[in-house]
Amino acid sequence: MPSKYKMKYIFLGDTNSINIELILKSHKFLKKKLNYIVICDKSEFNGYIKKINSKIIVNEILDPLKFTNYRESSINIFNIENKFKEKYKNLLSQLKLSNELCLATGFDLITMPIDKSIFKKNISFNGMTEYLGKINKRNTAMLMYGENFSVLPLTTHINLKYVHKSLRQSYLKKTLKNTLKLLKDKKYKLNFKSYKFLCYNPHCSENKTIGKEDYRISKLLNNNFSEISGPISADSAFNDVKVGTLFISTYHDQALIPFKILNKKGINFTIGLEYRRFSPAHGIAKDIKFKNKADATSYIQCMLS
Repeated sequence: MPSKYKMKYIFLGDTNSINIELILKSHKFLKKKLNYIVICDKSEFNGYIKKINSKIIVNEILDPLKFTNYRESSINIFNIENKFKEKYKNLLSQLKLSNELCLATGFDLITMPIDKSIFKKNISFNGMTEYLGKINKRNTAMLMYGENFSVLPLTTHINLKYVHKSLRQSYLKKTLKNTLKLLKDKKYKLNFKSYKFLCYNPHCSENKTIGKEDYRISKLLNNNFSEISGPISADSAFNDVKVGTLFISTYHDQALIPFKILNKKGINFTIGLEYRRFSPAHGIAKDIKFKNKADATSYIQCMLS
């Protein structure tokens, strides 16, 4: 087994995307910094390479646990053939193996973007963070980690009309308690200088004239979570951000929109698993597939983390 560099596994994810382009264009830079194996269907990967006339060589790994016959100059893959007609079943098969490998070795997992809709149409699936938590029977949270600031939405890929249910006092207290415990776990090496909770309603409910949710949140924070300031109005929270700040929001876009605009090296970091899982902070971008326009910054940051 190679031991010179860090070892990582990559779940290739959706191939109708920029995922393979990101891996290929970054390999020359990354191969001297870490060793990694791509978990995927070999024929799909080779088909992409042939399509773009790439000269890069693919090496098939015999034993993904021991990195047997690993070749630094090549893209090393472990072949999981697509045995099902349904795309989501093939992806789940690859993902489950990736998870098992990480559990067995403790190595990091990089999950490349997927089209969540093909999963949602067939199974209960909110996102990768939630699914990995479910199959590992662990409490997980989606931490979007950036060079300028980070965000953590308490609810992720759900309909906005259900978000208010997460604000029940008992549920919110339990969720925040578990989340803070995960954030302070020494194995993640996170060191946030401040925690700020974003208001649920516009202008923090305008003195309870829009709703009483933010008043209840404020009361909960004051009585139980002195290290978390707020709630503060989300429309001005990002005007003057200090490095090392973590913003906690009640729903996805409230935090993710400013995060993606103001951070260039943002990554999706799942906390709560027995191993570290990262993912680029963007989607499949299938509209620019084969066009060599993909920005590999977030992917490289995942690999180097």
